[in-house]
Amino acid sequence: MTTVNMLEAKTHLSRLVEAIESGAETEIIIARNGKAAARLMPLAPKKAKIIFGIDKGTVTAPDDIDADSALVAKMFHGEPE
Repeated sequence: MTTVNMLEAKTHLSRLVEAIESGAETEIIIARNGKAAARLMPLAPKKAKIIFGIDKGTVTAPDDIDADSALVAKMFHGEPE
């Protein structure tokens, strides 16, 4: 964790933000008159919203999709002895 004074933070803000974005620093404290005043840290990544049924109606299964189920089961489990 790095601590910088207000003047340095104003002068080198781009460099400080770059250090946070790249992961070189996880947190930078900005001090005013020697006392911590603010914290510069990365934002949490936004989670993608899950949309159920987005492809509904675009994919169809053939009528005989289960025709070979017994064969597939034998391939996975082997023939009973």
